[in-house]
Amino acid sequence: MKTLATVLILIAVAAVLAAIPGLLQNSAGTACFKGKCFKVELAKTPAQWEQGLMDRQKLDPGAGMLFIFDKEGGYPFWMKNTLIALDMVWIDSSNKVVFISQNAQPCKSLVCPSIVPNSKAKYVLEINAGICQEMGLKLGDLLDIAF
Repeated sequence: MKTLATVLILIAVAAVLAAIPGLLQNSAGTACFKGKCFKVELAKTPAQWEQGLMDRQKLDPGAGMLFIFDKEGGYPFWMKNTLIALDMVWIDSSNKVVFISQNAQPCKSLVCPSIVPNSKAKYVLEINAGICQEMGLKLGDLLDIAF
């Protein structure tokens, strides 16, 4: 009886440990504008929001990070410890582009300025710099999101 209980406990512990890596990773989805789709990591928690794309050496073409907030609000971003130039797109709860910051450059100083949108957003998409201009993305365009 004692052995069976021990085995069941070990199985339960193993199942929890096996699930941890998946819980720690950002989940993935797609975000599409005008037929151009990006495979995006989803940042849904305060820890993921804070980390963002910091310390990444590169962002693959067709990749990005989608920040998902609990409610619409004014969400400033900065480029501290970000090593690659980015385009940032703020999107409201109806999936409409409400603010764009193109070609945001890495910040190498101790104090980094914030990029402050002039509209409330529910999502922020970070992609490689230059893509917004390449796609002709503009305010009012719609984003198609799939998680």
